[in-house]
Amino acid sequence: MKAKTLLVLFFIAIGFVSYGQDKFEKYFENKTLRIDYLMGGDAESQTVFLKELKEEPHWGGSTVNLVDIFGYGTFRFQLYDVASNELIYSKGFNSLFQEWQTTAEAKELKKAFYQVNVMPFPKKTARFVLESRKWDGSMEKIWEYEINPANYFIGRDKPMHVPFTKVMGKGNPEESVDIAFIAEGYTAEEMDKFRADVKRVAGYLLDVPPFDKYAKRFNIYALESVSEESGTDIPGENIYKNTAVNTTFYTFDVPRYLTTFDIKALHDICANVPYDQIFVLINTDRYGGGGFYNYYSSCSADNQLTYEVSSHEFGHGFVGLGDEYYNSTVAYDGFYNLEVEPWEPNITTMVDFDSKWKDMLDESTPVPTPRTPEYEKTLGVFEGGGYMSKGIYSPVQDCKMKSNNEKHFCPVCERAAEKVILFHIGK
Repeated sequence: MKAKTLLVLFFIAIGFVSYGQDKFEKYFENKTLRIDYLMGGDAESQTVFLKELKEEPHWGGSTVNLVDIFGYGTFRFQLYDVASNELIYSKGFNSLFQEWQTTAEAKELKKAFYQVNVMPFPKKTARFVLESRKWDGSMEKIWEYEINPANYFIGRDKPMHVPFTKVMGKGNPEESVDIAFIAEGYTAEEMDKFRADVKRVAGYLLDVPPFDKYAKRFNIYALESVSEESGTDIPGENIYKNTAVNTTFYTFDVPRYLTTFDIKALHDICANVPYDQIFVLINTDRYGGGGFYNYYSSCSADNQLTYEVSSHEFGHGFVGLGDEYYNSTVAYDGFYNLEVEPWEPNITTMVDFDSKWKDMLDESTPVPTPRTPEYEKTLGVFEGGGYMSKGIYSPVQDCKMKSNNEKHFCPVCERAAEKVILFHIGK
């Protein structure tokens, strides 16, 4: 009886995969459509300006799981087949623009940020819809654009050539998580170091559960983008370097925040390989990094805490995990609405705790859970998280998403990561 049940489940799974594959072949070609635009505004407004559309030669995403199931991200784009009005692709994401909107500067000034979205290349006319998350947690349409794939104004020039090495992985892109590591602040003479750094830092990422369990399903590419100078900008110390993707410390005037606003350059470089995620590896030993859901992750290559920082930032960039710390200096003001359940899977305002990790709690654990030694190793609901000491709760007293003291993610973060991995590899 058990064998018969397993056989039935096997054929059901095969059926779902076949259906997803058929849908991909019906609507898409096995290459990428890239939409570049500017997102501008201030603390109270946002406007979208189209820059260009491009066809790129590789598609790194799943050909089975095409529509987002997570609901993560401050933004979301959706692609509809115009003839049938069927939703054929979607993805949530974050942006530096949305973080900037919560800074004091955004109350006084308007700015524009470069943005890129990639999706499989449609065979027929499709409608691109861009949405933004409102303060009440709902999504609203902020822009849409109809795309005729035969339009000769879609750029079809070959990507800017950047040499690359496949450091790890042998899987097909559509059944793997493909990470494109970009060399930043490495001169032509430092590319041997870059390849070694990628292998080491990718090893850090895949050493942490649940990534270790699926390590063979990751393809790691080292994209050898050459910088004129070694290192990165440190504006607070009047240090400026000519580098491949223009990274800088002091993002939003936070010394440790190491990011780039040059999203165009990131995607120009990555177009040489199939990719799901972008990781900017920066040739410095100074502590820093950043991570943004389905946008990119970044960190210093040579700091003594690179092991901890790399997977923390990848937790943001790949899984959509929120920060669990609440007593560090950040540039944000009023980042979360305490009357709305945050979308990140590892923090809660208790507005809709049933949708989070309530099912993982022991019945004897008090909710909220005191931050006392008695519950130091307990999975609970501890007040403090999301940069706020009151009103937001996190699953454990310390986690890789809270501090550099923990080598591993907590059970809630691990579960969330495994779900995202399975989605990407077509399970």
